[in-house]
Order: sequence, then C-alpha cells, then structure tokens
Amino acid sequence: MIVQAFALTLRLAVVVSLILLLVSLPLAYWLAFSRWKGKFLAEAAVSLPIVLPPTVLGFYVLVALGPLSPIGRWYQSLTGHGLAFTFTGLVIGSVIYSLPFSVQPMTSAFGSVDRTLMDASAILGASKWRTFWQIVLPLSFPGVLTGFVLSFAHTLGEFGVVLMIGGNIPGATQTVSILIYDQVQTLNYQVANETAGLLLAACIVLLTALYALRRRHGWSVWNWP
Repeated sequence: MIVQAFALTLRLAVVVSLILLLVSLPLAYWLAFSRWKGKFLAEAAVSLPIVLPPTVLGFYVLVALGPLSPIGRWYQSLTGHGLAFTFTGLVIGSVIYSLPFSVQPMTSAFGSVDRTLMDASAILGASKWRTFWQIVLPLSFPGVLTGFVLSFAHTLGEFGVVLMIGGNIPGATQTVSILIYDQVQTLNYQVANETAGLLLAACIVLLTALYALRRRHGWSVWNWP
C-alpha cells in the first residue's frame, strides 16, 4: 500500500516537474525580459496558486476537466474516458498548482543576468536562441535548478488539489499525502507515521542536496520574490 502510493507520487512528481521545466523556461524568460506594460497581469496569474486555497483551485480544475466542460468532452471523444479522477487529471492540476514554484525562481535568475553580456553577444552576431543557450541559461542555472527541485518537492506533498481532482483511488490517484490522511481517518496511526516519515525524509534529502550545491558553488538559489 505504501509502496504503491509512493510509486505513484514519484511518477507524478517526475512528470509534473519535467513538464514545468519545459513550460517555465520560455515563460520565465518572457517575464524577465518582456517590456509589455500588461506583464503584471501574467505575473499575477502565475502567482495565483500560491495564495489561492488548494481546494478552490482543485474545484475549478475539476469543473474545467469534467465531462460537461468543452475540454472534458473533447478528451473523452478522443480517448473514451474522462480526465477527472485519472492520473492525467492529476498531472494537469499539479502543473497548474506548482507553476509559480517553478517559474518565479527562473524569472528571478534570468532577470539577474548582466544585460551587457547579452548585448555583446548580439553585437557579435549571435542569435537570441544561441545567446539564451550559451549565456543566459548557464548563468541562470542555479535558479533553473531551484525551480525544478521546488516543483518536484511541492508535487510530492500536494493534498487538496490532488484530492479534489483525483479522489482517493488506490493505485490510480492515491498519492502519499492522501494515503496519510486516509490512514489517520481510520485511526491507523502506525502506517500514517511510517508514510509521513518517509515523505519527510525525502523532502529533507532534496532540500539538503540543493543547499549543499548552493554552498559548494556559491549559488544564490533562493533569490526570488
């Protein structure tokens, strides 16, 4: 039971953090360098999951993915089953919920890159794409790594959003946090304690590794709003 929940949670965290890495890199770059006056609207939308209660976010995502919504009907017509109470639904909800934890460190890191280096690269004839890969990304690597680790760790401990979207289906949508809640509800404190201890240890290992890298290389990985 514990192994099954942990395997599903790790799978969810890996998938979500990789998707967020692909989504956050261009989004964070745009937020860092765009001069659009309405950029604050995008920044507010990205930050919304931080202040919004997980149950509220989970409810609206559930409605958006439900069989009566355009997205839900479209997905069901393609696959023959709905998005709600599935692993795919969990992935979508988790990506939305963990988005600011990935985007904000990257945006801060991109924004701290010396613009004169980018200008010099442009003067020498390098394209924006080449400048990004050879100058911006290497200099921003601590922030990118921080965003990846934070989104991974945040997904490991999700509760409200995954419960609203996926329910509590063992082997399908029951994550570690939901298993802990389920065991406490049935007064099975021994299993709840063992599961919570494993999750706590996993999060400590992740954060310790990140801090160790920061200390070794002198990275300011936590410099984000």
